[in-house]
Amino acid sequence: MLVDVMLSDADRDAVQGWVRRTGIGSTVTDVQPLTGGTQNIVVRLCVDGRPMVLRRPPEHPRPTSDNTMRREIAVLQTLAGTDVPHPELIAGCADLDVLGVVFYLMQAVDGFNPGNEIDEAYVADAGMRHRVGLSYAASLARLGWVPWRGSALADLKRPGSFLARQVPQFMRLLESYRHEHYAPESFPSVRPLAEWLESQRPPDGEPGIMHGDAHLNNVLLRRDVPELAAFIDWEMCTVGDPLLDLGWILICWPDGPNPINAGAELAALGGLATRAELLEAYRDAGGRPTDRLYWYLAMACFKLAIVIEGTWSRFLAGQASSEAGERLHASALNLVELGSRVTRGDNPFM
Repeated sequence: MLVDVMLSDADRDAVQGWVRRTGIGSTVTDVQPLTGGTQNIVVRLCVDGRPMVLRRPPEHPRPTSDNTMRREIAVLQTLAGTDVPHPELIAGCADLDVLGVVFYLMQAVDGFNPGNEIDEAYVADAGMRHRVGLSYAASLARLGWVPWRGSALADLKRPGSFLARQVPQFMRLLESYRHEHYAPESFPSVRPLAEWLESQRPPDGEPGIMHGDAHLNNVLLRRDVPELAAFIDWEMCTVGDPLLDLGWILICWPDGPNPINAGAELAALGGLATRAELLEAYRDAGGRPTDRLYWYLAMACFKLAIVIEGTWSRFLAGQASSEAGERLHASALNLVELGSRVTRGDNPFM
């Protein structure tokens, strides 16, 4: 939800002083909110007439907010000069004396977010709607091979098996939701899926950069041609197994099962590429081997289900709306059922 979160006059002056000290420019004008609230605040502004975007933690930051900003800065530094569509990093600021939080400036990308709007060119042309999905999948394939060793992202690579950490990590997340009105045992269907994922886990492949939350609400599409303009919202990026990103985009693709309703308005116009076509485009672009794809689809269902179940727990604790809690709880149950169907060989996604 877009809320009217702007930089205060004091914050604008602080940013203006910072851009002068760093040599970026001299005058900050035309400050307009893009998104903001409980997640992160994104503000469009101009520095000496040049459009830029400022991204910072929410008004009431979480304990991890500054590290999230540092992670996003590291991602954009690492992607600089690559053919993966991304906003160009202009500068990051880790000096808490400026705004009290870590923030950064990035290039203003000319594109639209299909979660918020549909450009008229895509409304008019089914061919553009079809081809843009193929560009999206190909861009994801290239992301997984971007060199990261020795980069600003290298510190995100934890020792040991990335895949072996996944089920325990997310079962701990589910347990963290416990309070007097919510017991993780009330979500029993997730446990057989977790056991199957552990028993069928593939060997770790070559580590690569993962977006971590790749779906149509986290991209910008070009207006002039059917191509991805940028992946955005990098807060869950890590170095791990890029095939999890592939599983994620496939389960979230709005063709048939659409468990989080991402890109539903674009899909309603018809003509989107099928999941099979996305997979072919991913392979043609040099993506990772997909012979164990079913496991990654099931894992994506498992992880996403547990993430969104947290809103149901917060609703039961009086910290989220009934509409959001009930809707996302239903989606979480649906995701576990979809993942369980994959494990039985009844793949609803392909």
